[in-house]
Amino acid sequence: MREVVYLSEGKLSGFLPEPRRALPTIKLHAGVSMAGINVESPAADLDRDLLRHLKRVEKGLERHALSHLDPELAPGHWVQFEAPLSWITLRGRYQDLVLFVDPAPSPPEAGVTRRLLLHGSARYLSGRPPVQIDGPALTDLEGGGHSAGTLFVTQAGHVLAALARAQGPLGPDAQDDDTQPGPAPSPSPSPSPSLSRAGIRELLTALDAESAEVSTSALVIGYARVSALLPATATDGGCLVASPLIVEYVS
Repeated sequence: MREVVYLSEGKLSGFLPEPRRALPTIKLHAGVSMAGINVESPAADLDRDLLRHLKRVEKGLERHALSHLDPELAPGHWVQFEAPLSWITLRGRYQDLVLFVDPAPSPPEAGVTRRLLLHGSARYLSGRPPVQIDGPALTDLEGGGHSAGTLFVTQAGHVLAALARAQGPLGPDAQDDDTQPGPAPSPSPSPSPSLSRAGIRELLTALDAESAEVSTSALVIGYARVSALLPATATDGGCLVASPLIVEYVS
């Protein structure tokens, strides 16, 4: 029996059968288009069809997806992960965004060179509710209280805005193109300006501070598509930022 924490039906709908086996596309009960499901089936049958489609997709990803710790990853690649993660939502503007993050090694562990940060849509969560926090400061006053009161967005604010856009109407969780398992044909060589090194570090620091007293992480596995890679430096480990297809408890 599988206990699923998160399943992106938007991403799942992007994996289409081979043309010779393709069936008409219909609307799922959740409002997501999916190919190969019987429109006359009751809800229980739709759930079984969804599970069968997920198994087909996972079978394809098993052949292509690399470990999230693989040194050869690039944005656009699919990865398989197994890690202790906490799932978190933020109060306010980005409440529809869910973040999965692994605990910071404390003290720093030898060989731990890459953190894992997943971003998805909170509507695809199931099971245990996420931890809700205020999160990092997203705006600040220019010059520590400038007389003009000009607001600027913090580095973490830029990162959260970019991650939230990725889950919006034009993002990967809403795409309906022929997404196939395996690497993207032309992966980007580096994170976009919105996913800056400083912003990701700032966001991780804020998330770590919230979970410093009580650990809520659980060992989970799943598949995700790489959004950005933050390389390690002489003083800090790297970070893989990815958007998950599925997250489930290790049975």
